[in-house]
Amino acid sequence: MQAINVNGKPITTEEIYQEMQYFPSESPDEAITAASRSLVISELLRQRAETLGLTLDKDEQWLDDLLADEAPAREPDQTEVQRFYEAQPEQFSSSPLAEVRHILLGVAPDDVAGRDQRREEGVALIRHLLESPKDFERLARKHSDCPSKETGGSLGQISREQTVPEFEKAVFRAEPGLMDRPVETRYGVHVVWVDRIIPGRQLPLDMVEPRIREYLKERSERQALSDYLHRLVEAAQIQGIEMEQAPLIQ
Repeated sequence: MQAINVNGKPITTEEIYQEMQYFPSESPDEAITAASRSLVISELLRQRAETLGLTLDKDEQWLDDLLADEAPAREPDQTEVQRFYEAQPEQFSSSPLAEVRHILLGVAPDDVAGRDQRREEGVALIRHLLESPKDFERLARKHSDCPSKETGGSLGQISREQTVPEFEKAVFRAEPGLMDRPVETRYGVHVVWVDRIIPGRQLPLDMVEPRIREYLKERSERQALSDYLHRLVEAAQIQGIEMEQAPLIQ
């Protein structure tokens, strides 16, 4: 392990080994590098605080004071909030809803032969329903292995994350009407009829503005800290480790 020196202050091998516990990595070399960089950054911050006459107390209030003075985060203004809101409509929308009926032909996930049979049954049911769509409720009561059979297969209105991902993915990509092929999930094979898709609606800005401001403030803090650390590294004499091209915060 190469000796590391920060503005004349050595970082010992023992310190690096102790710091490695906080950086689990795929290889010892990666852990050593990550721990070493962390110690270099800590030393640079301590040295800067001492230069400014800050008292290095154990609760590290000095670090908060140092960063508040030298790497202040900028509060987002209303224009930034509005721009972010308009650029990310999907993040600030209510979940779409789907009114769905289905017939579940239950089968275990690992039953290959059973799934083949159930898939054929599903295809046959779809053919029948294309000719006689009014039979859906009757067929659901007769064939479905889901408790929804008692309501003719109706699941009512569902939103995202209320059903298993494979079912949700198929439903919210579908057009209203009988789906032309069965949908397979971990529970079995589904014959699905989508009665209606209700698109999600963008939430009012005043409802989501605190969340946007919090995100933008955190992003500003990270950028300010990253810029500050790079300035410290550029101004320092560091031997034994390459720091210039490394991401200094995670």
